[in-house]
Amino acid sequence: MTTSLPTVPSTGSVYRRAVGGLVRRRPNDAELPEGALEVADVGVTVAELAAYDRVCGFRLTDTLPATYPHVLAFPIAMHLMSDATFPFGVIGLVHIANTITLRRPITVSERLTFTVAAEQLRPHDRGRQFDIVATASTGGEEVWRGVSTYLHRSKAPASERSVAERAIAEPPEASAIWHVGRDVGTEYAQVSGDRNPIHISMLGARAFGFSRPIAHGMWSAARCLAALEGELPDAYTYDVAFKRPIPLPSTVAFARRGPEITLTSAKSGAPHLRATLTPL
Repeated sequence: MTTSLPTVPSTGSVYRRAVGGLVRRRPNDAELPEGALEVADVGVTVAELAAYDRVCGFRLTDTLPATYPHVLAFPIAMHLMSDATFPFGVIGLVHIANTITLRRPITVSERLTFTVAAEQLRPHDRGRQFDIVATASTGGEEVWRGVSTYLHRSKAPASERSVAERAIAEPPEASAIWHVGRDVGTEYAQVSGDRNPIHISMLGARAFGFSRPIAHGMWSAARCLAALEGELPDAYTYDVAFKRPIPLPSTVAFARRGPEITLTSAKSGAPHLRATLTPL
């Protein structure tokens, strides 16, 4: 069953619901809710797109970066995950992966219909994981799909470095070194609506075990994609795995070898992001 919402929920309202969910008890065997949320006639202004492009490093054009529809779908996803029927509290979830499929370029003038659903609850070596699947369509044509994988942690890792991190091959030589400023978390929160306290507040970050705020994973995914502008095909799949958080401020190394993209600590070589880009 699909439930239609009249407008995209405000991020303020969904974060208030999310905070309320911190004190709500949920059964350990709870399952993901069935059905989807839909919002029609979603648009973006040139000013909003320009602000996002500036923060993430994209050139100013009238075409949406492939990561931008994620921003438009995010409040709908938060509305879904902050509902009382959702099995996990949304604050504390870890965004561990994201797969974006862009089927054709999307212009700023297009009006989109978004559908968002939770799918594929399954085990993870640190707890349980699930997917938030969002699609954007216009005129009955699906033009974009984003699959965000979230982890609900209920087990401590076996060691400081996970198996996934140890399996990463030596990254290629860096093609760019970026300084990630301490304000990136706040700036991205302003253009994306993602105001998770771990990204914008020292106290919020420390409450969840970080010594200082960390960059949004989707900022790092967008920044890497922006570095490839001029080389991107019209349609592609961008598959991203988020590894270690980027503490703010930091210096990171970007590299690309064929379809593989990496973002690592310029100082230690620790992996922050690994991605592949595949033309359709």
